[in-house]
Amino acid sequence: MSRVLVLGGSRSGKSAHAESLLAGVADVTYLATSVGSDGDVEWAARVAAHRARRPAGWRTVETTAPSELLSGGTVLVDSVTTWVAALMDEAGVWTDEPGALDRLAGRCDALVNAWAMTPAHVVAVSDEVGLGVVPETRAGRLFRDTLGEVNQRLAGTADEVWFVVAGLPQRLR
Repeated sequence: MSRVLVLGGSRSGKSAHAESLLAGVADVTYLATSVGSDGDVEWAARVAAHRARRPAGWRTVETTAPSELLSGGTVLVDSVTTWVAALMDEAGVWTDEPGALDRLAGRCDALVNAWAMTPAHVVAVSDEVGLGVVPETRAGRLFRDTLGEVNQRLAGTADEVWFVVAGLPQRLR
């Protein structure tokens, strides 16, 4: 049992590295956290490329609630970034619904708690958002801050933390 967090920028090779950490493991549950977008051809191509890389024996579960599935076995969560974006949407953050930030905090707490307590071997992928410019919009800053906090909390209880830059993985912990 272990918890491994793989961080990196967009297109850094973090997903490929996370998958390589599970090379040879036959029974993996791949939690794909991205919400599909109708008509977005470029996004569909990215999803297809990720699917094509996965070994045939891996089981894929598409969900925005991975905390409910961290119960055992070997799990790859790809990615915490798209999961947080989906949670913000589901919680009503983008439309300023009453209680949205409390709902978002509760969902983030559920993931972090499941991560800390899971009996599974979990590898989670997330974007490192602390190296870029300060987003111009309130929504962008809220997303960056939320993901940054979740990443810190996951890293705080991880057994290993990797940072991938230009396809080169560096172990931080």
